[in-house]
Amino acid sequence: MEFDIISEEMVVYPGEYILHEPTDQIVLCGAFKKNEGKIKAMVNGRMMEDNIENFQKIRLSKKERKERAFRKGCGGCKK
Repeated sequence: MEFDIISEEMVVYPGEYILHEPTDQIVLCGAFKKNEGKIKAMVNGRMMEDNIENFQKIRLSKKERKERAFRKGCGGCKK
């Protein structure tokens, strides 16, 4: 898992997971306010708003994405 600094031309979409550097937590993006320089995010069930500079995008390799994708369950409910 790698992290990218959010630059001027990047867009962060609502529903995307991003890293909040000051708290070192992965949060859920709620709103990307580029003109205000802010991002609203969900942290531990609460909404917070902070400067864009305090967030980083999460980048997964193809291998990591495949590993984190759908995993087969136990199959006990398929009777």
